[in-house]
Amino acid sequence: MAAARAGLGPSGSLAGLSPSARGFAAAVAAGESPVLVVVPGDRDVEQLVTDTRFFLAALDALPSHDAAAAVLPYPSHEVDPYRGLAPHFDVAAARARALYGLATGTVRVVIAAASALLPRVSPPERLRAASVRLSEGVLLDPTAFGDLLADAGFLPADPVDAHGEFCVRGGVVDFFPAGAEIPVRAEFAGDSLESIRRFDPSTQRSVQVLDRIDIVPLRELFEDDTSAGDPDHLDRSAWLADYLQVGATRVYVTERDDVRQTIDRRFEQAENGFADAGARGEVVAPPAALLVEADELKPWIAAAERMEQLWEDATPATAVRHVGCQPVVAFHGRLADWVTEIRRAREREEQALFVAATPGRAERVIELLADYDLTALPVDETEGTHGAALLVVTGRLIRGFRLPDAGLLVFSEPDVFDEERRTRAPVAKPVRSFLSDFRDLKVGDRVVHVEHGVGRFVGLRQIPVGLEQHEFMELRYASEDKLFVPVQQLDQLQKYTGSTRASLDKLGGTSWSKTKTRVRKAMRDMAEELLKLYAARKAVPGHAFSADTHWHREFDDAFAYELTADQTKAIRDIRQDMEASTPMDRLLCGDVGYGKTEVAMRAAFKTVMDGKQVGVLAPTTVLAFQHYKTLVDRFAAFPVRIDLVSRFRTRAEQKETLLQLADGKLDIIVGTHRLLSKDVVFRDLGLLVVDEEQRFGVAHKERIKQLRRRVDVLTMTATPLPRTLNMSLVGIRDMSVIETPPKDRQSIQTNVVRFDHQTIARAIRTELERGGQVYFLHSRVTSIYAMGEILTRMLPEARIAVAHGQMAEGQLERCMIDFVQHEYDVLLATTIIENGLDIPNANTIIINHAEGFGLAQLYQLRGRVGRSDRRAYAYLLVPPEGSLSPVARQRLSAIREFSDLGSGFRVAALDLEIRGAGNLLGGEQSGHIESVGFDLYVKLLEQTVRELKGEEIEEEEVRATVNLDVDVKIDQRYIPDTNQRLTIYRRVAAARD
Repeated sequence: MAAARAGLGPSGSLAGLSPSARGFAAAVAAGESPVLVVVPGDRDVEQLVTDTRFFLAALDALPSHDAAAAVLPYPSHEVDPYRGLAPHFDVAAARARALYGLATGTVRVVIAAASALLPRVSPPERLRAASVRLSEGVLLDPTAFGDLLADAGFLPADPVDAHGEFCVRGGVVDFFPAGAEIPVRAEFAGDSLESIRRFDPSTQRSVQVLDRIDIVPLRELFEDDTSAGDPDHLDRSAWLADYLQVGATRVYVTERDDVRQTIDRRFEQAENGFADAGARGEVVAPPAALLVEADELKPWIAAAERMEQLWEDATPATAVRHVGCQPVVAFHGRLADWVTEIRRAREREEQALFVAATPGRAERVIELLADYDLTALPVDETEGTHGAALLVVTGRLIRGFRLPDAGLLVFSEPDVFDEERRTRAPVAKPVRSFLSDFRDLKVGDRVVHVEHGVGRFVGLRQIPVGLEQHEFMELRYASEDKLFVPVQQLDQLQKYTGSTRASLDKLGGTSWSKTKTRVRKAMRDMAEELLKLYAARKAVPGHAFSADTHWHREFDDAFAYELTADQTKAIRDIRQDMEASTPMDRLLCGDVGYGKTEVAMRAAFKTVMDGKQVGVLAPTTVLAFQHYKTLVDRFAAFPVRIDLVSRFRTRAEQKETLLQLADGKLDIIVGTHRLLSKDVVFRDLGLLVVDEEQRFGVAHKERIKQLRRRVDVLTMTATPLPRTLNMSLVGIRDMSVIETPPKDRQSIQTNVVRFDHQTIARAIRTELERGGQVYFLHSRVTSIYAMGEILTRMLPEARIAVAHGQMAEGQLERCMIDFVQHEYDVLLATTIIENGLDIPNANTIIINHAEGFGLAQLYQLRGRVGRSDRRAYAYLLVPPEGSLSPVARQRLSAIREFSDLGSGFRVAALDLEIRGAGNLLGGEQSGHIESVGFDLYVKLLEQTVRELKGEEIEEEEVRATVNLDVDVKIDQRYIPDTNQRLTIYRRVAAARD
């Protein structure tokens, strides 16, 4: 690589560079001076940042986190300033971070989208002034520190559990910097900073002590720089070029013609947006006040050096160096062809390099090539060693390339295995239980007292007891009876959680006692039946799978993510089940994209390694196709034969597939209920993986039940189920719950906007320009094609597909699969997209007539996007005229406010969890959940199960109280929020040791 580095220096314009080779060139240039590279769009930013970070780490031997800090993106706003839409929080934070790095000289490479150059920003000195460096012992007033955080763009919140939030409580200040995994707590003694610690927001416990921390602003434009009507405004604002070190920062432009076209288009859109706003009667700032002048930007672009793949307008006098760079061939998993290319490179005396996503994949490739008599070595073992046909390094590269003059040939994982892996590791994010939580309790809400039943919450009251003030929760029951519950007894209360509004009980009456008795009896009958089934299944002999070998470890290591704690536990439980001598029957719960499939694939690999076959059963052709693609990608480096039975295969192809299955030539077969047909014969079925069993018909469920008696069965569901229910069913139902979302899931920016052609077109074009796809949800089949015609007129360049439930089944499935394979840009559909689809490339959803949906349904629909580490947007369209009902307005306000799981979404998610519990336990139990509320139902169920298993339980819990002559309340100055105080009171009351 050193020879290639020398071949690209000294700096200057370059031609003939493939996209990934530009990352190499940028990393080489960064060895001489800071570098700014301007690319056409945000997708180009993402790819070039990835490639440049890899090469900078490789060239300068940097750890990956240092390379990530040295190469920063400068993305575009992605929103129209004249539509009242603010940039995504992550976009604003990324832009400010890049500007801060340029202003302070702490960044080596910035990759900017062309349209990102246009918006005016605050001057460098203002950005530096808004940054804060904290270190132990520094003199700073906590209130003044809170003001600094607010100025830097942080928003007040209590508690702090999302990026960009802060909270001041006396001498304690919590804040959550952008990009950090967990928030930070600064504790002051007077005006002196005493300690800085990272803390877990779910437990509030400190996890790491810090000596110092730099707090970077989350905004690029400050209030005192936004007065567009002020004639001095333009003198106070700046743009990206003002942040560059004059004469020191090298500026490159890639695909200059495309960059120019993007800039022209953005200027035109701004002028049109300004004109449209004027036509609507709005008083807004002109483009000149918001954007840099075209006369200033265009000459700056023209003067920049260039990195081009093709340079058609170059003349003999042009100062450009032509690099003989060539893209590599994509091998699509054909290892023999790849080996041939490596041998040719050796004959040409070129050094071949393979970039593996994980150390496990690197080891596996080295072993694979050894089978072809090729020597491959890790880069860190090549000191003084010559003759390796291939060097292997761990990192992430989008695509490979060849530099013949430098004798270098680079392969990426997507080049060889036909897949692109994201290597950012998900970690266990703090997950609060939705249940037994008073954070969302409002005056008028129902609560359940264990002894007195359902009452209505009125508020907290301070009542004198002796000489001291005590705090009580006031409840109202039927006939307006009052009950005052001391805060030290709040563990006797739960918020009522059910889908109906429960009637109030009467204090001292018998109805509540009778309700609890009825529920206990029904619960006991259900639990006894489950216990009998569990015991009967454990008595049936099955195949005990072998313990894991080094092959299993290699398969595990080839996974491009770090497992979450939930995944690790599920995998461990499943392996224990499979190695037991009785058939496995485990339910695996987790949202789409949370990693259930990886858990199932490890079970499949274990099955295949014992010489047995695997059947993967999905409720729809689309889901079966997605599972097939995922399996083929994951098993690409291993000699496992996988096929698909689908209506889109010819009858002859299906017959051949089934013959191979019966002969044992296929290891894994994927399909719909077709796999349950009598003509489908396995040579030796060892594992059946069933996705969303509740969506199959009665006959199919009966066939699955028959298979359960003799083979291991793993059932997956995306219906959320509460962990508390899982714990209460321990010993009568084998369940694993994955509730930890991937780390890099970004919050979904949600906008409620009036139906407007320009807004819709702008939202869709923005997504398409970054290479993504769009869902457009229109719930009325009668007018869906008319809406399709409107979209086609607005966006003639977009490929639009229409999907709805009244289409022929085969036609609908073909349409969905084509969208999965990116044959279409926009899927115009009804609510059929509500469940099952997992398309990481679709990151914008537009929901027409959003006022007609319930909160839980909006929550679920919006969850179709944001399934990758890319920014996601949801546009909730409401009618252009007419007022919304108060209920619709409140619902839309809730979904807009809580882009992450805020209180509105906690309610929606809880509603879905309770429905999921009802589906699992049966319709009759759903009624009992409604009777007593979910929390108490779970508590009673746990007691019932323990009793049936012969464990001791106390019929009436003996409660001891300690009355001290002191105030029994939390000072409101420390926790001013009532809900937060209630939550803390309840946790203290529930403490057992």
